[in-house]
Amino acid sequence: MPDPVASTPEIPKGLFPHQPAVPSSSTETKGHDPSKAKLPNGLVLDKDGKPCRLCTDAASWRSLTKQAKASSSTPASTTATTTTTTTTSPTANGCPPDVEELGRSTWTFLHSLTAAYPTQASTEQQTEMRSFLKLFSRLYPCWVCADDFRTWMAEPSGRNEPRLASRADFGTWMCEAHNEVNRKLGKKEFDCRFWEERWRTGWKDGRCD
Repeated sequence: MPDPVASTPEIPKGLFPHQPAVPSSSTETKGHDPSKAKLPNGLVLDKDGKPCRLCTDAASWRSLTKQAKASSSTPASTTATTTTTTTTSPTANGCPPDVEELGRSTWTFLHSLTAAYPTQASTEQQTEMRSFLKLFSRLYPCWVCADDFRTWMAEPSGRNEPRLASRADFGTWMCEAHNEVNRKLGKKEFDCRFWEERWRTGWKDGRCD
């Protein structure tokens, strides 16, 4: 994870995270006095300047809601609210996903998509998948992640364009896309030689049988 910048939100742990543009203090959460409260580290704003839940990790979102409640509560009620907020797991209680949970689910889907791709794809199948990836990179709920995915695919040299001729090509390409995120987050990269065992056939040691 890149080092946080004191005056800006941290990079979110999303699909293709990057340092988002930070609007001026006029986009602080409605009802807050910018002179008394700052946006929590990790909070990402949507294009309209409002907090983007799907672009933000759960801890930062809890900090924001805690901050909002504290500004309109008495000290006694604030204490009770804080206790409840910090001991509740959003995922365990069926709450909306944060950027990390959304990213994990999305990678599961995308790798599974490559696993189900034809061994040799027809021209029509390649066209359909290329259209899907183009739409996906525009409709993904975390807008900063979507922007980064489009930017990565459009790398001027053309090296990141989707490789869709076969399952092997597509699976390796998706693995490389995932590793780009791993590098940005300081995570260990996956050996793409084994993408098919991980996402399609299961490991040869029988652990998935």
